[in-house]
Amino acid sequence: MGKYWHVLNLGLQNTMVYRLNFLFRATLGLIPLMAIISVWRAIYADKPGGQVASYELAQMISYYLVITIVDALTAVTEDDWQIAADIKDGNISQFLLKPLDYLAYRFCLFSAGRLVYAAFAVVPTAAFIWLLRDHFVLPPDAASAAGFVVSLALTAMLQFLFSFTLALLAFWVLEVATFIFIAFAFEYVAGGHLFPLDLLPPAVAGALDYTPFPYMLFFPVSVWLGRVSGEAIWLGVLVQLLWVAAAYAVARGVWRRGIRKYSAVGG
Repeated sequence: MGKYWHVLNLGLQNTMVYRLNFLFRATLGLIPLMAIISVWRAIYADKPGGQVASYELAQMISYYLVITIVDALTAVTEDDWQIAADIKDGNISQFLLKPLDYLAYRFCLFSAGRLVYAAFAVVPTAAFIWLLRDHFVLPPDAASAAGFVVSLALTAMLQFLFSFTLALLAFWVLEVATFIFIAFAFEYVAGGHLFPLDLLPPAVAGALDYTPFPYMLFFPVSVWLGRVSGEAIWLGVLVQLLWVAAAYAVARGVWRRGIRKYSAVGG
């Protein structure tokens, strides 16, 4: 494990070079969030009951604020592009000759990037949440808070493995951008990033429950808001863990098949 701690340490040092970029990205990323919250305020202003699909205004605003927190800690930024570039440019050859697992290596770099980004995003995000503190809902109990933390870690793993597997398509195709953009667009909607999945028709929301997408964002946010409680939290965490295990198995399988096809020439 020592070599992976070393990779993590190097990843932290390399990522620190972009600390100002992260600060500006996190700050400017709050502008679309302000627009979304303004739209929902206008929608609730026309609702006499003050609810939309059992969400009160405070819960709806908190939903998007918690999404910002989850994104800062789990979202994949450029890892998939870097993996695809390693394959396309032949840089991955060096990892095949060393006692270093490429998946673990990339996960260490992903973790380093998320830690540094979260560290510099905490200031603008915390300030924004403070301004909306009257509409920010905290987890209702300790079980929800603990479930959120566990689910958050599994969300990060699921996000990484999903992107890792997509990037491995570079073994077979010259450009993976189309696949990544399509998958990102679908996950953006089906994961609950655009709006809570509770707003969808029950049949559609029920069908999405059989996919990993709700567990890549919507589930941990629902746990935070207390919309999933009791045994349902740990049942959802178990399902999320099974999806992580399945994603890991798929990633390993695609990697093995890709390596058998891979070839590099030149010096």
